[in-house]
Amino acid sequence: MQPNLFTTMRSLKLIEGCKATQVYALNNNPSSSPPPSTGLREKVLQHLQDHLRVNSIRSKSSRTHQNAAVSLDSLLPHGLPVSDLLEPHIDPSLKFVDSIEKLAGVHRRIENSSQLEKSEAFLEQCAIFRGLTDPKLFRRSLRSARQHAVNVHAKVVLSSWLRYERREDELIGTTSMDCCGRNLECPNASLVSGYHPESVYDRCLCSRVETNGGDCVSECSTSEVDYDISFCIGDEEVRCVRYKIASLSRPFKAMLYGGFREMRLSAINFTNNGVSAEGMRAAEAFSRVGKVEMFPINIVLELLTLANRFCCDELKAACDSYLSRLVKDLDGALSLIEYGLEEAAYLLVAACVQVFLRELPSLMRNPNVVKIFCSVEGRERLGLVGHGSFVLYLFLSQIAMEDDMKSNTTVMLLECLVEYAVEAWQKQLACHQLGAVMLERKEYKDAERWFSSAVEAGHVYSLVGVARSKFKRGHRYSAYKIMNSLISDCSAATGWMHQERSLYCSGKEKLLDLDMATDLDPTLTFPYKFRAVSLAEESQFGAAVAELNKIMGFKVSPDCLEMRAWISIAMEDYEGALKDIRALLTLEPNFLMFNKKIHGDHMVELLRPLVQQWNQADCWMQLYDRWSSVDDIGSLAVVHHMLANDPGKSLLRFRQSLLLLRLNCQKAAMRSLRLARNHSKSEHERLVYEGWILYDTGHREEALAKAEESISIQRSFEAYFLKAYALADSALDPESSKYVIQLLEEALRCPSDGLRKGQALNNLGSVYVDCDKLDLAADCYTNALNIKHTRAHQGLARVYHLKHQRKWAYDEMTKLIEKARNNASAFEKRSEYCDREMAQSDLGMATLLDPLRTYPYRYRAAVLMDDHKETEAIEELSRALAFKPDLQLLHLRAAFCDSMGKSAEAIRDCEAALSLDPNHTDTIDLYNKTREPQP
Repeated sequence: MQPNLFTTMRSLKLIEGCKATQVYALNNNPSSSPPPSTGLREKVLQHLQDHLRVNSIRSKSSRTHQNAAVSLDSLLPHGLPVSDLLEPHIDPSLKFVDSIEKLAGVHRRIENSSQLEKSEAFLEQCAIFRGLTDPKLFRRSLRSARQHAVNVHAKVVLSSWLRYERREDELIGTTSMDCCGRNLECPNASLVSGYHPESVYDRCLCSRVETNGGDCVSECSTSEVDYDISFCIGDEEVRCVRYKIASLSRPFKAMLYGGFREMRLSAINFTNNGVSAEGMRAAEAFSRVGKVEMFPINIVLELLTLANRFCCDELKAACDSYLSRLVKDLDGALSLIEYGLEEAAYLLVAACVQVFLRELPSLMRNPNVVKIFCSVEGRERLGLVGHGSFVLYLFLSQIAMEDDMKSNTTVMLLECLVEYAVEAWQKQLACHQLGAVMLERKEYKDAERWFSSAVEAGHVYSLVGVARSKFKRGHRYSAYKIMNSLISDCSAATGWMHQERSLYCSGKEKLLDLDMATDLDPTLTFPYKFRAVSLAEESQFGAAVAELNKIMGFKVSPDCLEMRAWISIAMEDYEGALKDIRALLTLEPNFLMFNKKIHGDHMVELLRPLVQQWNQADCWMQLYDRWSSVDDIGSLAVVHHMLANDPGKSLLRFRQSLLLLRLNCQKAAMRSLRLARNHSKSEHERLVYEGWILYDTGHREEALAKAEESISIQRSFEAYFLKAYALADSALDPESSKYVIQLLEEALRCPSDGLRKGQALNNLGSVYVDCDKLDLAADCYTNALNIKHTRAHQGLARVYHLKHQRKWAYDEMTKLIEKARNNASAFEKRSEYCDREMAQSDLGMATLLDPLRTYPYRYRAAVLMDDHKETEAIEELSRALAFKPDLQLLHLRAAFCDSMGKSAEAIRDCEAALSLDPNHTDTIDLYNKTREPQP
């Protein structure tokens, strides 16, 4: 397998996880009566208390610093985790027994939908992708939903949602109504009705200079108008043209030409009709020029009322459109939305709603806004104007759950979501999420009711919520029966089924269920944590840490870091504990440890005196060492330490984002990038970070523009690096490759540190390899290794392989395996440079270290197919697909099924693969071939 160009530059394998969720309980009162069978835990706790008291003075530093007293009250103030109280988190997203069939089904729906139905189909796909680990899939589907949106309301919600995904509200100096330059997210383009899927990625018209109102003023001149009727309002007389006023609406036409008394009058008393003389003059002017832009806002609002009262459709549309363009900020939206709701002004309300949505999440606690969206009256009025919808409340409830899952606002929004749910998947999602919120609020009866409603709608995973709710209400056996029945009835049980059943049994049966859960889905964190705590309760702390290391080698999460830190404290490994807590705080800066009782920053302050003290120069040396040994968690901890001394250092924030991307923690990475941008000391630096933000959220062209603008201000390593990276994110022809080489060479001429120059050299070597300039590539990799860029071993091995020096390639990868702390990819790559038996061994180790890597499964399946073991080959691929829907795995399984004559299975896998990547050429060809009529 040839590596994709620049895979070593920055990891683009992004996930949306890393949310701070409470995943285990603590024994808050060690002296209280323990649960059954906890005598051993009491002894362990007492042993730790005695041990920590005896060893209350400890120093690990080789440098001079004060000894510090260690007490159980300060380091473990809330006791120790208890295995019997641990519970896995219930995912509030949709989750399926057969995710492949679900992906295939939503692809079929999209393909078979009419143009006006596609947006809803893509919205369902969004809901499915939300439950997967790659946020790029969700954003791509969200963009497609916006692209195919028909009405203004859907455009407003979806464009606001896209903006929220980038969290531009955290960028200093920006406003909620700033435009990104494309119709896709442009606030003005969202207010244009109609179906225009082909133009959403075009440049918007925000930069166009608007014409002034001079023409309108001249058109309003009355010097040559032949008036033939007057409207008397109080003591004032407004002269009008009869047929012009009649043309405003059918009621006016009937009054002036329909045989009524007014038809014969030249002066009509209009005093008691709720319109002022100024308003009537404006109506008269509109009847001639068809515009309202020249009038003050209070007159336009009066015209809107007049238009509603007398059914003047064109006048209402003009007022509605003009007023909607005036809504630019929160104050304007709050003052005008009441007029819009009262007068049923669709565009005006849309503009106000758009401001509210683009101000999220800060407005989630604004009582006026919450009242508009959540109160019975508010949502009824929104619905009457055409601005109440499932997509609106799906967006709002998503933000509310992220902000505070237990709040009353979250509950109210989810109740609105249930009301607007019509399709089966909508009912499944709304009821399941409401059940998850009620469970968090400890309202178990309501939680069971909502989870049961989700099950009735067809969401099998909600049975987990039903069982958990029963368990919380004391019905343990009922919970066990639910999960046991589900496993028995399911033809292919999943990891989450066994994980949940383990809660309701004990002893060997519990451990067997947890082992089965890990075997079926190694990405589930709960089984590792339970086994780790069980080992810690037996004082096997080293084995407990080793158990957690198994999952943290490929999936880093705050809860696992927290647990490993606790065990490290029990082992008196304060450096290890501090490292994990610093990494944890990088993922979740406000994380509360120990049953949400202690802020992580406080634990840092308690542990810091107990470890070796570093100055900033020491930190840089430590960062180089950890970076070169591919110790990403250790590197994160060092960067966190450095930022504590210099929080405004944008360069460090950027390094932090790179590490987080390598750990697949995209949400935290984007937050670090935004902080890097906000703390930039110069404009050219800020532009670079804005470019990375745009690139990482799918805006490649805009990222390139930012890089070029930065270079025009000042040449810098990072600007050239960004431009080279963005250009290389596509198939490169010889000319493009030559240009990328020039950009990287320019980057290397600019000042930077060894960490970044090592990456640039490594990437330059990759381009040289693709251009078949192997000697130049080898020089780049060697120079990168000379400045401790360890990953360059992989590139140098590739050069040796292409030179037919296979033994040297193998030895080079062995060096990487020996140096790198995270070396699953090195084992995988080394397998390409040895015989089949050794390759199988290396790939087995790669899967053991990181089961999310898909190449080993594909290799083993191909070997089995070569040995004519078709069934075993399919099973090998299915094993991985059960917990990781992957494009390459699906394509290969489809090809295998097609070769075996299983066309239905092949078509299903092709459809699921195309749901993940609708433009994958090989899958499209196979899909078309499979669907051809057989002779």
